[in-house]
Amino acid sequence: MSYQALYRVWRPKNFEDVVGQTHITRTLQNAIEQDKFSHAYLFSGPRGTGKTSAAKIFAKAVNCEKAPAKEPCNECNACLGIQDGSISDVIEIDAASNNGVEQIREIRDKVKYAPSAVPYKVYIIDEVHMLSMGAFNALLKTLEEPPRHVIFILATTEPHKIPLTIISRCQRFDFKRISQKAMVDRMETITQAEEISIARDALEIVALTAEGGMRDALSLLDQAISYSEEEVTIDDVLAVTGSVSQAKLAEVIRSLDEQDVKGALSAVDDLIQQGKDPGRFVFDLIYYLRDLLLFQTAPDLEHHLERAIPDDTFRGLAGKLTADWIQKAIRELNQCQQEMKWTTSPKVFIEIAMLNMVEVQPAPQAQQGSAVDSEAVQQLSQKIAELEKNLEALKQNGAPPQEGTKPKPKRAPARSGRKGYNIPYERIRLVLSEASKEEIKNVQSRWADFMEALKRNNAPAHATLLNSKPRAASSKALVLAFRYDIHCSLALEHQNTIEPLLTEYVGKPLSIIPIPEPNWQELREEYVRTQKASPAEDGEDSEGGGESAPSNEEDPLISEARKLVGDDLMEIEE
Repeated sequence: MSYQALYRVWRPKNFEDVVGQTHITRTLQNAIEQDKFSHAYLFSGPRGTGKTSAAKIFAKAVNCEKAPAKEPCNECNACLGIQDGSISDVIEIDAASNNGVEQIREIRDKVKYAPSAVPYKVYIIDEVHMLSMGAFNALLKTLEEPPRHVIFILATTEPHKIPLTIISRCQRFDFKRISQKAMVDRMETITQAEEISIARDALEIVALTAEGGMRDALSLLDQAISYSEEEVTIDDVLAVTGSVSQAKLAEVIRSLDEQDVKGALSAVDDLIQQGKDPGRFVFDLIYYLRDLLLFQTAPDLEHHLERAIPDDTFRGLAGKLTADWIQKAIRELNQCQQEMKWTTSPKVFIEIAMLNMVEVQPAPQAQQGSAVDSEAVQQLSQKIAELEKNLEALKQNGAPPQEGTKPKPKRAPARSGRKGYNIPYERIRLVLSEASKEEIKNVQSRWADFMEALKRNNAPAHATLLNSKPRAASSKALVLAFRYDIHCSLALEHQNTIEPLLTEYVGKPLSIIPIPEPNWQELREEYVRTQKASPAEDGEDSEGGGESAPSNEEDPLISEARKLVGDDLMEIEE
């Protein structure tokens, strides 16, 4: 096989080629030049950041025929032999497959023999955290006092798994994630040398997907080159990485800003149908919102943007959205990201997050809604004046005022628009007829503890009930109101989890009956009107399990006020 992957062809051969780790390479160069290097090193950090490459360069530099020097010459027999692996004095060991005591004892026995071809024998132990405790103990004494001709370099991605007794015997260097700019610059150098035509925007998407690992970035670049034809385009990179285009992200954000739930959910559905990774989509959306927030705060920091390219659409959204809404949307998506880890239905959580993001939408800006606000204030002022006039007439005459505000004709509650869920109106009316305040207070007093237990037992079920509210309760059933009818269907999917746990906390078996909040309000109003038309014999509240309803023989002054301003704005004092 003649072809080699890019990350192998372009593996660093000098300290200068190790991208984004200047704090380490400079220290090692000075130590080699001054002949003050240690007998043991620990290189730790994320994958693909140059740990093993730096170890091999270090082995070449200390054994180079032109040493001491800051860089290996890569021309002498020692450098070339170490580079192609023909010199046996530089030994690379994979601790993942050689993690037993016997392998380490073998190293310990061979350490005492002098190198055969170069001045220093170098042991590079990769993924050293995979060694067993017995192997670590066998390595301890040798690592602390090896012969003068031996150097140990331990490399790991999980330093917290290494015993402190090992760490204390090494000089530790922490490799950090490589910045996006450094990776893009390195990939530009490689693609120019390989005569590959690719846009910088496409390289930025590759760098973002690699999440700080140069090896991952070059592997993805290799895939994109194989996928493309003559030129590597942004669409090629998006197809390979599973990322979402900036135009699609902007479309989703714009739909949410305009409270176009249908448009946002349709866009999400299209992306899932195209095979895009739901987790990647949420990740990209968070970073796009982060860039919008950063650009709003400091437009001069364009070069610090992680995901977005500041085009006209991006600038338009940055000027339109408020910082408060962006922050709340990021928190909502972050919660969605956490919950998606434990579910096999990530699309459902994305849809719930979208609905919640529409709910946190701020009030329209003054310049866009000043006319609407003015009209609303004028209507409210007229209503208040009319109310004051009618109240004054009632006080003076003790009778209802002349017909000016007739009650609205009775209408049936609106049916849910979702085909998958039909609201059981008759069951809810039966619950209302049997409901009592004691039952709903019992549920409400234990609701917080129940939700906490549900979160521990079943995160998806907890997320479904997060925006619900107990509205009415009888001895056998509980009416739960939700923001949207989609939540009602989801609640019924988790019914077998919710009801047994609710029974445990309430002390009696209750079946849940979901209903969207708007439909609940209309059904409640209908029930109140029915009770007023046929007064209850016992004289108690007509709706014992929900919010307080008016008494059967209500003061005409209160009735008229209720018609004009509604229950939410009215407060009755004895």
